[in-house]
Amino acid sequence: MPDTKTRKPVRISRTGMPAGVDLLHDPSLNKGTGFTEEERDALALRGLLPPRVHTQDEQVARTMGNFRLKDTDLGKYVHMIALQDRNETLFYRVILDHLEEMMPIIYTPTVGKACQEYGHIFRRPRGLFITKRDRGRMTNVLRNWSYVDVRIIVVTDGERILGLGDLGADGMGIPVGKLSLYTACAGVHPSQCLPITLDVGTNNESLLEDPLYIGIKEKRMRGQEYDDFIDEFVHAVREVFPHALVQMEDFGNTNAFRLLDKYREKMCTFNDDIQGTGAVALAGIYSALRITRGKLTDQTVLFQGAGEAAVGIANITTSAMVAEGLPENEARGRQWFVDSKGLVVKSRTDLADHKLPYAHDHEPVADFLAAVEALKPTAIIGVSGQPATFTQPVIEAVSRLNERPIVFSLSNPTSKSECTAEEAYTWSKGKAIFASGSPFDPVTLDGKTYVPGQGNNAYIFPGVGLGAIACEVRRVTDEMFFVASKTLANLVSEDDLAKGRVYPSLTMIREVSAAIATAVAEVACARDLAGKARPADLEEHVRSQMYVPDYESYV
Repeated sequence: MPDTKTRKPVRISRTGMPAGVDLLHDPSLNKGTGFTEEERDALALRGLLPPRVHTQDEQVARTMGNFRLKDTDLGKYVHMIALQDRNETLFYRVILDHLEEMMPIIYTPTVGKACQEYGHIFRRPRGLFITKRDRGRMTNVLRNWSYVDVRIIVVTDGERILGLGDLGADGMGIPVGKLSLYTACAGVHPSQCLPITLDVGTNNESLLEDPLYIGIKEKRMRGQEYDDFIDEFVHAVREVFPHALVQMEDFGNTNAFRLLDKYREKMCTFNDDIQGTGAVALAGIYSALRITRGKLTDQTVLFQGAGEAAVGIANITTSAMVAEGLPENEARGRQWFVDSKGLVVKSRTDLADHKLPYAHDHEPVADFLAAVEALKPTAIIGVSGQPATFTQPVIEAVSRLNERPIVFSLSNPTSKSECTAEEAYTWSKGKAIFASGSPFDPVTLDGKTYVPGQGNNAYIFPGVGLGAIACEVRRVTDEMFFVASKTLANLVSEDDLAKGRVYPSLTMIREVSAAIATAVAEVACARDLAGKARPADLEEHVRSQMYVPDYESYV
């Protein structure tokens, strides 16, 4: 046991906060060289820092200089996580000031690589890991967290990380990354955010054989044992953090739909892969229809993939078509899926429950290209995690059938994208209205520059979460995602559309989140789902909740 007598006890300043080295080691309070002369005297920092006091802008410049020296995206990711561990306020200031450069690093596509290497780049724990060894004491584990007013929890069991599959406990990079976006994009205070990984084992043999894997080396928990584990977790959250919204993230298809169905009426929760993806894709379709001058009720959508994302998009698109006057059976009949075994049709006997509502009467079709020719879709949406499945013949076919085909290649990370922006524009001869899950650079073709939109869920879920916090929503409903989708689409400018971009610039993300949060809060108040009385000025109330990463004065 270390000799504690050789180390000074934690120093507390007259302001009641840590002082000296202990203050410098607290990322939520540390300002590094940004501490003023007065603070250095009052907080016992004199001599512990270089003498020069730097402004936050100067610190940002230093951070970006070092960031741009890194020669790999993974190196940049590690650099930024180290900053988050050291100086949280500066971390979020850097992100906000350089959002378009930072988003691909702190989240997709780089976060996918970070999760694949998580055990090898691991430096300092963030969030909570809960395993089956914690059965019977999950409330105690949750109470180990440093903050008591948690309002947003992002939780995963690591079974379906992006398009990369089962990464077990290494999937913690997803909750950490998502919550960074809650703060950066919507101003949810970092102290209100809690990332959680439910380590229920992994079936990934390479991880089970990796000596640096950070999780338990057991096969995945299944069946009743798994259900009991999740149930205890849900009850523990409701007891310890009663006002928290729980965002379920990257659960496998076998669990994602049924867990959402089981708990959505019992607590404040949603599944971003299903509902968030659905909302952001529908917003992109609405924007695309402003370009084509088409009607939503006239569209036929063909999905490459039939998992959580595909069903989520199909569900919300069906609801939107119904809202615009189409009978539900006709609206559902305009959504078609192709999975690994071909077109999803009624005659198949191998369909999972979540596919059945979209199994229509049609002869079997073996592959995606044949499905395009048979169904003549106006939009194709890739959410399969299978790269290069929107081939040149597919893009040429859908372009022959439509004057302006909608082509959304939404699988993440970039390595899993169904096609690139350049391929979509080139093969369609500039006709495609393209969006992707991961970012692609603008493409110049025949003298015209096309700016691809990124169908990033960060346009949706941070605003939904902010709205939930603002009025203490008791349940998250599909209507909230529908209004979030409409709000996002309405924020796309004519200039964006002229460039082919169906989403607003990421530089607008805080305005987008504030608008979505206000719309979500309006629904909550109108449907008696708010735990607080409606304020006189709801938008002003929402904006007052948004954290700004500027240094506070400690003296």
